[in-house]
Amino acid sequence: MEKPAGKQQKRRVLKTRSNPLMIRFASFVATKKITPNQISLLSIPFAILGMIGLWTWNLTEHRFLQITLLVIAIIGIQGRLLCNLIDGMVAVEGGKVTKDGELYNDVPDRLTDILFFVGLGLGVSKPFGLELGLTAGLLAVLTAYVRMLGLSMGTPAFFAGPLAKQHRMALLTAAIVATIIGLFYHLTDEILYTALIVINIGALLTIINRLHLIRQYVLNRDDCDEKGEGEKDEKSEERVAEAEEVEVVEVKEKPSLEKDADHA
Repeated sequence: MEKPAGKQQKRRVLKTRSNPLMIRFASFVATKKITPNQISLLSIPFAILGMIGLWTWNLTEHRFLQITLLVIAIIGIQGRLLCNLIDGMVAVEGGKVTKDGELYNDVPDRLTDILFFVGLGLGVSKPFGLELGLTAGLLAVLTAYVRMLGLSMGTPAFFAGPLAKQHRMALLTAAIVATIIGLFYHLTDEILYTALIVINIGALLTIINRLHLIRQYVLNRDDCDEKGEGEKDEKSEERVAEAEEVEVVEVKEKPSLEKDADHA
């Protein structure tokens, strides 16, 4: 079971946030007149760039142009990930958190997922390429929906995989690099098509896993609450019993005091 840092943990745990280079870059950006929301929105142009590269690379037979378009797709993917990283660092570490930050943080993320996978689906010539791309985009959105559903139910933000956002983007990037190499060995879109299928399966498993984690957390929390209430009820009964015993003792002592007063 995933162990988040705390119930209100809403940020994905990333090692790159502690990278000295990223810290210096985020600090530099934080000193400029750039808001975290603007950085979040910048991920959309990067995604459009990546989508164009993924969509059009297979429309030409010129190898140099194919490689150029695939490299553009990689730049789009990495640019999107950099925006996702820096916006949060500038907001939290740079002290620029805004009330509407969650909107700018989440909505562009969902849109960029769809753009990448639709572009990927359009760029493969195999059967059901576009359908698989659309499905991957939908499943990517659902992984985030399930996480937010858990938060609304009082659970931590579960970022568990097996194919969370950073894993999907890493797989896609690796598949593009492999495709570039494959072009020199008379391969075309076989690797990207395989990656698209794996992304669909992985995203579906991620949804199932997160639902399981949410259910497990809620059930365990409710059991703990019931146990705590049961212990409180037992203590209350013990206190009532003790109070009744004290009353009985007082009633017994009263007649004896009256007798002592008569003798006096």
